[in-house]
Amino acid sequence: MQITRSSIDTTKGPADWFTGEVYIDAVAAAPAPSRVTASLVHFMPGARTHWQRHSLGQTVFVTEGIGLCQRRGGPVEVIRPGDRVLFEADEEHWHGAAPNRLMVHLAINEGDADHDVVHWLTPVTDAEYAAAPDTA
Repeated sequence: MQITRSSIDTTKGPADWFTGEVYIDAVAAAPAPSRVTASLVHFMPGARTHWQRHSLGQTVFVTEGIGLCQRRGGPVEVIRPGDRVLFEADEEHWHGAAPNRLMVHLAINEGDADHDVVHWLTPVTDAEYAAAPDTA
């Protein structure tokens, strides 16, 4: 067993990955041969990722608030605490907070020398985001 005391500050999500205010806490970056990383991502109301894809897939586990997610070509879905979303390998998608609620999720990713963790694509437009169902 190894306990690592956090010495990494919360970072603001960069504008070339996110729309709105997003804050990231690194949770896990296991040394090789492990390929797993995890981050706790805090989305303020209305904030969201850009479109993205992950060569080895991504799992998102919602811990707080109400969020939205969408895979390319599918409907915008509402996600709530306890929901686990699996985005398949190379599936283009986005996720973020509902317009009037914050959302926090644990993002679990894999990457190795042959597979980048994430490929960032274009921003989610306001029209795409506005297609979300009512979150009440």
